[in-house]
Amino acid sequence: MGLFDRLLGSDKPQAPATKREPAKKEEAFFLDADTSSSMGNVDFMRQSNTIRRTFPGTVDNPGNKEIVDEVASLTARRVKESAGLGDPKPAEAQADLTGGIPKQVKKTFCEPMTMAELDERKRGSSFGVNVPGGPAAIKAEQEQQAEVAAQEQKPASTSTSQSKAGDIGAFKGWVKDL
Repeated sequence: MGLFDRLLGSDKPQAPATKREPAKKEEAFFLDADTSSSMGNVDFMRQSNTIRRTFPGTVDNPGNKEIVDEVASLTARRVKESAGLGDPKPAEAQADLTGGIPKQVKKTFCEPMTMAELDERKRGSSFGVNVPGGPAAIKAEQEQQAEVAAQEQKPASTSTSQSKAGDIGAFKGWVKDL
């Protein structure tokens, strides 16, 4: 009987409702571990497969090389391995020649030094890297001090001064005059 039959009130007689029979009680049953698992074909997974790998020889070790492995789902074992595969030389144990004699400790006591020694050690090293202007500023300052010392040694009668290419010392002097 459809939906429209009820709404339109068809004249067909209705069939009596069928009685359902009560469900029969069934006894419980259990599956074994292989049947109840959802891993697929367990017998296929348990069987062992043989994997054979072959390799060409080298100039140092001629001839064909072969590795045969037997692999199952839970185990793996190497059946055959040709000589010369992997590391060609066995690892040698290194001999300790000192015989357990400890090395002499190097003493690092602070020794006083003069300013001249300090300046000599600073030369050519990374001293002054973190100074504003960097090592270039320190070098420029040292050059200016050298120029001042050189001009003090020159007689006042020489008015021509030799300067390096790209030197802007003359321009700095003009700015000071302004």
